Parts: sequence; C-alpha cells; structure tokens
Amino acid sequence: MKTSGELLAPAGSFEKLKTALNFGADAVYLGGKAFSLRSYSENFTAEEMAEAVRYAHARGKKVYSAVNIFAKNADFPELEKTFVFLQEIGADAALVTDAGAFSLARKVAPKLALHISTQANTTNGYAAKFWQEQGAERIVLARELSLAEIGQIHAFCPGLELEAFVHGAMCISYSGRCLLSNYLAGRDSNRGACVQACRWKYAVRAIREEGAQGELTLEEDGRGAYLLNSKDLNMLSHLRELAGAGVCSFKIEGRMKSSYYLATVVNAYRRAMDGTLDTASAQEELKKVAHRAFTEAYAFGENGETVNYSDSQESGTREYAADVLEGGERALVQMRNRFRTGDELEILSPSESFNKRFYVEEMYGESGEKVEDAKLVMQKLRLKCPYPLAPGDILRKVLR
Repeated sequence: MKTSGELLAPAGSFEKLKTALNFGADAVYLGGKAFSLRSYSENFTAEEMAEAVRYAHARGKKVYSAVNIFAKNADFPELEKTFVFLQEIGADAALVTDAGAFSLARKVAPKLALHISTQANTTNGYAAKFWQEQGAERIVLARELSLAEIGQIHAFCPGLELEAFVHGAMCISYSGRCLLSNYLAGRDSNRGACVQACRWKYAVRAIREEGAQGELTLEEDGRGAYLLNSKDLNMLSHLRELAGAGVCSFKIEGRMKSSYYLATVVNAYRRAMDGTLDTASAQEELKKVAHRAFTEAYAFGENGETVNYSDSQESGTREYAADVLEGGERALVQMRNRFRTGDELEILSPSESFNKRFYVEEMYGESGEKVEDAKLVMQKLRLKCPYPLAPGDILRKVLR
C-alpha cells in the first residue's frame, strides 16, 4: 500500500515531538502556552518552540503551530506578538480558525504560511476557495466529509493543499464545535479547555410522579451507557484513496496522548505508507495500544455507527514496559510499567529490530544488584537483548 504524502503527528510536548519524528513523522503540529485548542496539553514555551523548529529543521522535518482558538477582542494584542514570533523563528505554518486572527496574521507576519484549522468547518469547495483567495496555503478539512466530497473540493481549488485527519479521537459535535463542556463544567471547549464530557458515562432516569417513592434508572449495562462517546477514526486502509482524492497530508490526532501511543501509531502509519508493513499487520499494530472501537467515519457517505456505546476505551494487546536510554550488549532502560524476568518483551523501533521478541533473562540495577521484578517506578535497569537497541526505542510486554 505504498502511499506518498506527508505524515503529520501531534506533539503535546518536546518529548513527544522527538518521539514523533524518530518514528517517522514528516511534520508535527504543536501549540504554545496560549491560543491553541489543547490548553491542558503540556505545550511549548516560546524558547521551547524556537528549539523545536530548529530541532525539526535540522532533520528535514516541519513544525506547524496551532493558533486556532475562537478569539475575543482582548486576545488580539498578544495574538499579534504570537504571529510575529512564529514568523521570526521560521515556523512552517500557523493553524488558524478565526477570520480576524487570519487577517491579523496576514498583516503582521506576511511570510508566515497559514493553514485553516479543522475548527473552521470547511465542508465545501466555495469555502475552501474563499480561504485560498485570502492567502491560505492549506485547509484542514472537516472530519464530516466523504472521499467524494474531498475530491470535489480538490477539483474546485487546484493548487490548494488539503489535509485530512486519518487517525484518533473523533468529536461527537460538528468538527469540535461543542458547548457540552461549557454547560456541564464551565470550561470553554472552543478556547482549548474541553473537559470531554462526551466521554462520560450517562444514565437515563425516569422520575416517578410527585409523591411516589423512588425512581427508576435505565442503564445499558452495569457500567452505564456512553451515549455521546465517538469511536476512533482509523483510515489506515484507505490512505491511497485519500491521496487520490487530493489529500497531501495525513493527520494523526492526539496532543494529549502518551509518547507510547504516539510511537505506536506513527510507526504503523509510516511503515504502511512506505510499504514495509502490509495493511493487515499495520492494523494489528494499532490494536497494541489502548483505543476505542474504530470507524471510517463519513469517508464513504453517511454513517450511523460512529458512537462507541459500550465503554470508553479498549485495552491494547501490549503493555508499555520500558524506554530504551542506551543500546549495547546490556542496554540501559527505564521502567514504565512493571515487568519481571521471564516476561516476553517486544521491540517498538523505527529500525529493523521492530517487532523482534525476547525473554528477559537477567536484569541489574544501577548499582549492579540483580533485579527479578522491575516494580520501582522509573527505575533504570540493565538488561541483555539479542537484538540491536537504540535510544528512543520502546519495549512492550506481550500479554498472555
């Protein structure tokens, strides 16, 4: 399934940026400490963002910065400084939603490329053409579009880059425009503070007439029902069709997800796009981390089966065991979840050691003491592995 196109990954922190690029992302998107729609992600200080751009560019990769809140009047003085700063540090683009913010950026940072965020709900060629005429280089398409509709937008707007989400969490509301969080928790989802109320479990209560005793609670099962909980998008099997419809950038969701999740998903998509892993095997990789039931959403038209009613997430078929800090005959690793001698570990790596398995025979602590049970949080250990390991590789435990 070898497919050309940009693989675009989330970077919620500098550690995650390094992970994404190490495992094969061509570009990352990130946010500063203000103005992005993931304000509860770690995010980047100004100094970290400048360093992130230098780090990525040194490796031939790109950095896009999200400045995609729905802005208020009071935001504009600082927004102006933000756009000027992004141009100065050489960011490859800013993602914007707000028309006023777009206009400001064009004025104060004319050399800064602008991408229209998915929050702008671009669902037709006329809207795409409008943004193109204003100077946008790329549209991040609304998740509600079919392949046929994407193709029509591409034909209507030649020369305009199209970016589409291919993997990760979906929003129950139209491309993220939600008021649930504001209503139930007082946190504004459209300014990056979503509490993800759609992931909560809900129960329907039948209140008896006034004066009657008790009430009846209706639940789908004993755990409650996840009435608003969307399935996870998974378009890995259709990347070639997306490319044929005009998509040039395949976007993975997840600035709030772990480095382990990011490594697993980016690695699977990279190998599928390069043709070094067949589609079925790549899909199995995606099941190795926690995820919701998968959906292709609206790629092939209307779809009434996008809600994951039964539970919030499924466990993966592997467990994150350790990060590799140093390679060598006795690799230095840092424990992330408990494992013991005799456990079978599997290597997650961008190298040829990928998916090689071995049994833990001996482990030693930093002082040279023998360790049978790696149970101390973040403990550093030496262990023997028959395959080459490199810093940034991950060891995951095979579950029985």
